[in-house]
Amino acid sequence: MSRKRLPQTPAWWHDGSTPPLHARLLAVLYGNLAALRRGAYRRGWLRKRKAGVPVIVVGNIVAGGTGKTPLVIALVERLRAAGWTPGIASRGHGREDEAAPSWVEAGSTAAKVGDEPLLIARATAAKVRVDRDRVAAAKALAAAGCDIVVCDDGLQHYRLARDIEVEVQDARRRYGNGRLLPAGPLREPVERAADCDFRVFNLGVASETDAERQAGLGEWPMRLQVGVAQPLHGGRGQALSTFSGQRAHAVAGIGDPERFFAMLRDAGIAVVPHAFPDHHAYVASDFAFGSKLPVLMTVKDAVKCGGLVDTQAFMVPVDAVMPEAFWVALLDRLPAREMGSE
Repeated sequence: MSRKRLPQTPAWWHDGSTPPLHARLLAVLYGNLAALRRGAYRRGWLRKRKAGVPVIVVGNIVAGGTGKTPLVIALVERLRAAGWTPGIASRGHGREDEAAPSWVEAGSTAAKVGDEPLLIARATAAKVRVDRDRVAAAKALAAAGCDIVVCDDGLQHYRLARDIEVEVQDARRRYGNGRLLPAGPLREPVERAADCDFRVFNLGVASETDAERQAGLGEWPMRLQVGVAQPLHGGRGQALSTFSGQRAHAVAGIGDPERFFAMLRDAGIAVVPHAFPDHHAYVASDFAFGSKLPVLMTVKDAVKCGGLVDTQAFMVPVDAVMPEAFWVALLDRLPAREMGSE
């Protein structure tokens, strides 16, 4: 049985780690190039392009997942409730041909459009465009009738002018060792986060008290609310508590699989963990576990696995819960509904 497993957690997530000398030297080079590029856009040497509608970028300054997708979904729903017609632009990491722009439909495959864009499209029924050129994606959405664009990731895609930047950070891992790639997880220096309009901290499945404490630090806390586990092959959903006291296979091919496993353990489930690389392309042999137990997986994994697992497979959805004050503040920052073209 051949199975791709997630590599050991990089040392850079542990404070006090000392990367090899070559990694530190490369990080200096990477940092200088990133600073030159960002400075060129700030000074106008490189031109930013407008989409013709307001743009909100939800991203991070670290490599790996921080919980952006649930927030993007919640943001789209809140914008729609406020009278906007939002569209989502994404690069579509992990798809077969990242050079080919594509519209994401509910019936699309993750191989063609990427797992996260497909998940967002199915969850929101909003227009989703994947294109490594985010300017082109945003303009395509505007031309298709969207009056605001939400970018799933793309803080570093400075060519696209934006009205609001939202940084999402994992409250447990933060910035790791605080070093730039490849010596650490940072795509840009920590100071870059201060330029963002909103800094959201993903607390995971946290209590109201945890969120209140985080808000007291001047940070916007995001809690993840666990939904009903849905069978991949149809049928009645089951509360996660149904699996409490049982053993279950847990499958996660996300940026931080341990967060998903911990969520299930907190629900009293005896987890048999199966961690895979982020954006993993699953095959049937990945599920040859050797024991007939229920299989619980993230929604991001489920969009790729419907035909690969049996009827005991369930996806466990989570919803982003933000303080109401966050939504009020964000909506207040939006420009007037009508914007001139570039």
